[in-house]
Amino acid sequence: MATMNPTAGKSEGKAEQPRTDMRAMWAGIVFAFVFTAIIYLLGPSLDPVRATLLPDQGPSWYYWKLPSPTFVSHLSAWGLYLAHQISLWGLIWYAQTRVKKYTGGLHPVNIAALGVNALFIVLHLVQTHIWYDGLAQDVSIFSSQGSVILMLIWIMLMENNRRGVLLGKKLPIGKRVIQFARKYHGYVFAWAITYTFWYHPMETTNGHLMGFFYTFLLLLQGSLFLTRIHVNKWWMLAQEIIVLAHGTIVAIVQGNNLWPMFFFGFLGVFILVQMHGLGLSNRIKWLFFGAYAVGAALVYIQPDRGVTKLWQLVAIPGIYYLVMLVLAGLIAAGIWGYDRIWGKGAANPTPIGVGD
Repeated sequence: MATMNPTAGKSEGKAEQPRTDMRAMWAGIVFAFVFTAIIYLLGPSLDPVRATLLPDQGPSWYYWKLPSPTFVSHLSAWGLYLAHQISLWGLIWYAQTRVKKYTGGLHPVNIAALGVNALFIVLHLVQTHIWYDGLAQDVSIFSSQGSVILMLIWIMLMENNRRGVLLGKKLPIGKRVIQFARKYHGYVFAWAITYTFWYHPMETTNGHLMGFFYTFLLLLQGSLFLTRIHVNKWWMLAQEIIVLAHGTIVAIVQGNNLWPMFFFGFLGVFILVQMHGLGLSNRIKWLFFGAYAVGAALVYIQPDRGVTKLWQLVAIPGIYYLVMLVLAGLIAAGIWGYDRIWGKGAANPTPIGVGD
């Protein structure tokens, strides 16, 4: 993706379009709240299925799956997932190759994407209440968690030139690596979101409800490509920072006393990386850092933690940096190999961009 043009979506000499993209965002947020409430209200009808679930067997075990899956339960989950996935990839391809320009309104392809996602959200609810199983029956729980983390780290990589990756400082990552990450991020993100969406049945634990609400917002953001709201820095931050609440809530529910690692880990990523793309004053940044430091000190001074567990503060940021460097290296190696085999440079990316 090319660098975002601040005047994208405006026509010279003409009045600016009504911000229907912003209206769609707010309507989508309301939809996310309402549909999450519907999942919760329909929860009791799943009690007969819950009564048959096998006991928890450890961290790698996903509890919410049928003990005796059938061919149809497999087919319903994988068939609907693939239909959803291919539909989104097709819409992204159409937007990149046919539409190409930003607007303050909605392109017809945005309306199509919003409709497709709304349809499959409803279908997933129906599928849960008839066949229950998601993709979890066939793939590891770590693949679902990893897909979302990969998406968040991919954002960190492609935002390097706008906000840096360490206290506002940029890494000297090659231009073509960033271009590649921007050009193809839509396909990767559509996979990460859709895959984790169909991994889980629409259950009613706090973790599931928060996870589905977060996923609805990610699907909404993915539907608003080539609009100005899609590259609004505050809306983009929301997509990154909600994982802090989700990860912390899941850890609290699991009762493994690891919630500070997730809370301060994702908050640490905000302090080190994300807040430096918001145009905040140094005073505000120091206030954020001070609140983080005081909060961490109050938690880790407790007897059940102490200095022996301070590694938890750096675990998640460390994973972010390590995976980002590996990701950048893999992309660079792929570009190098492409040039050696075909002798061509990377194509100019079509701007379905990020960053104001």
